[in-house]
Amino acid sequence: MNQSRHGGHLLAAALKAEGVRHLFTLSGGHVAPLYDGSVAEGIRIVDFRHEQAAVHAADGWARVTGDPGVAAVTAGPGVTGAVTAMANAFHANAPTLVIGGKSPLAELGMGSFQEMDQVTLVRTVAKWAGTCWETRRIPESVTQALRHATSGRKGPAFLDVPVDVLAAELPPGVEVLEGDRSDPRPLGDPEQVDRAARVIGEAEHPVILAGSGVRWSDGHDALVALADALKAPVFLNSLGRGCLSPRHPSFFSAARTYALGKADVILALGVDWDYRLGFGRRPFREGARVIQVDVEATQIGRNRPVEVGIAGDPRAVIEQLIAAGVGNTIEPPWTGEVRDEEGRLKVEAEPGMRSDAVPIHPQRLTREIRDFLDTDAIVVGDGGDIVGIAASIIQPHQPGHWLDPGPFGCLGIGPSFAVAAKLAKPEKQVLIVYGDGSFGLNAMEYESAIRQRIPFVGVIGNDGAWGQIRMAQESLYGEGNAPASVLSQDTGYDRMVEALGGYGERVTEPGEIRSALRRAFDSGVPSCLNVIVDPALMKRTSYLA
Repeated sequence: MNQSRHGGHLLAAALKAEGVRHLFTLSGGHVAPLYDGSVAEGIRIVDFRHEQAAVHAADGWARVTGDPGVAAVTAGPGVTGAVTAMANAFHANAPTLVIGGKSPLAELGMGSFQEMDQVTLVRTVAKWAGTCWETRRIPESVTQALRHATSGRKGPAFLDVPVDVLAAELPPGVEVLEGDRSDPRPLGDPEQVDRAARVIGEAEHPVILAGSGVRWSDGHDALVALADALKAPVFLNSLGRGCLSPRHPSFFSAARTYALGKADVILALGVDWDYRLGFGRRPFREGARVIQVDVEATQIGRNRPVEVGIAGDPRAVIEQLIAAGVGNTIEPPWTGEVRDEEGRLKVEAEPGMRSDAVPIHPQRLTREIRDFLDTDAIVVGDGGDIVGIAASIIQPHQPGHWLDPGPFGCLGIGPSFAVAAKLAKPEKQVLIVYGDGSFGLNAMEYESAIRQRIPFVGVIGNDGAWGQIRMAQESLYGEGNAPASVLSQDTGYDRMVEALGGYGERVTEPGEIRSALRRAFDSGVPSCLNVIVDPALMKRTSYLA
């Protein structure tokens, strides 16, 4: 047996030096030397049935842990299969490294098997993309890629390595060095911080919006301190969910439209003014003063003019604001006003959450899930209407414990995110809230999880349709006129999972939900609960604006 060390060993050693312990992949010959190296270095190889799913898992790992996730895919169609997941990670600012196999350098331009210009292809969905042309420079290339992935607004980086470079015997004197990558936390301009503190002090109706930037800056403890000091309503957006416990007196969710419509000062921390927040224009009160904090200066003022713009790490800037003395000795009446509206909206939702109707009310389903789960459970939302409803009822208590596609809206992330979450936090419950449409996109990844003994529970809110699309089409073109959006509630998704070796159960009565969840978790294998919900009650029942 040939025991010589090659470029695959060097690449694996470079990854291990960066703290990588899991490599997400789909088997391919162009990256076989990396597998050999990963085995030698003790990196666990977690394989999927589609490259998109492998890169989704790297994305999910980053969202749960805050550390870069790493995926490896083979050349050509392996890279093209990964592009959609890279785009999703790019728009979510998830630090990931995608390693692509590449046709041999010796055959470059000759029409080699699966040869293509991969770097040019992925540049629009990666913060950095490049090729390592020499075996001795593999560690340098890994560090360079990760510097781009983890600096500023984070995101995916792509590195491809020709297979002959990867398979080549190590040249003498090559070693993996540590300490050549930093984790900078730039402070905000002190003058702008002081100005922001003055504007906050003048506010009568302040609101804090905390987005993904708070999560990526590891700023949840700082946000708690700010909420304690200011005692203003705090609303969490995207990956910011979980950065403030729902038990905190300043935590709000249902009354966001009401609060933003009346707020005179909005402190936006790591927030994107995109479609999820009406591009910063609605439902905002006319003349509202905005303080925007973002690690990327080019994002400040995008779509929404700001009173104060602070370019800096959100955690560091929050700490600066606290040091500048923002705060109230007692809770202002405004916060109580928002709390009253929050309570009113939740009371309005109670009938749906307590409904005994058949088909099952979707709010009843998600309330049962909420009440069953441990407070530190990780929930993945993979769908449309059912995930919107779930997001309004199920509130994470820790950062990285609510995962959804993010602003790119790429469905099918469910099993990959769940696998990554369970590997990162094996002691915690992991559950996917599925739409029946999104389930089908990567359903075969149940086989990947079953085979590798990585358990999670998927709960399908089965309304027999691509519900958001069906309702939109029918509202425009008339009831029943919704081509390509109708599925079947009779499809045996649960039986499919059983056939693959998991646990499956069809649930039709609301009183069965809790016991079915218990059986699914107790099974110890990847599970699927196929819950038949009332399609007429989707979306309209969500109380989160």
